[in-house]
Amino acid sequence: MKRILIVEDEPDIQELLGTYLRDAGYETAAAGDGAAVLAAFENAPFDLVLLDVMLPKLDGFEVCRRIRQSSQVPVVMLTALDGEAQQLRGFGLNIDDYVTKPFSMPILLEKLRVILRRAGGGESDSRLRYRDLVVDLDTREAVLAGRPLDLTAREFELLHTFLAAPGRVFTREMLLSWLC
Repeated sequence: MKRILIVEDEPDIQELLGTYLRDAGYETAAAGDGAAVLAAFENAPFDLVLLDVMLPKLDGFEVCRRIRQSSQVPVVMLTALDGEAQQLRGFGLNIDDYVTKPFSMPILLEKLRVILRRAGGGESDSRLRYRDLVVDLDTREAVLAGRPLDLTAREFELLHTFLAAPGRVFTREMLLSWLC
């Protein structure tokens, strides 16, 4: 099971990300400030760091700079700062992606899956299965009982969301907030 360190100072967002990632099959740990991130990172290995930029004590850019001194673990910055200068600063620190808030949970999950796969830490099979239904995340095709399904992009995202978190109950509000 792949381990993701969630670095977010807003408890509600931290909890939402943790729940969603655990339901998708990841093990998670969380930190709420820059100093806690560095301590957690030194004490346990992680396969990916999901890093907010605006953090107490040390900002995400400084945290990333320090992580990069000893590791090439994939880092995805998740932040409300959407300016070009901030994004370029992040990419200058060799981050793997820059995601601005608000964001789509299914899209974020897909980005993390792709980054982990490229880093050698993702699943080798890009297909999700449930009974006679097969969803290929690479080709974005769905097949039911051997017949291709003609789905819109939104329908595919919903199907992916449901298959990525089997047994999870989604409220209408959760789905709308993730898909809008």
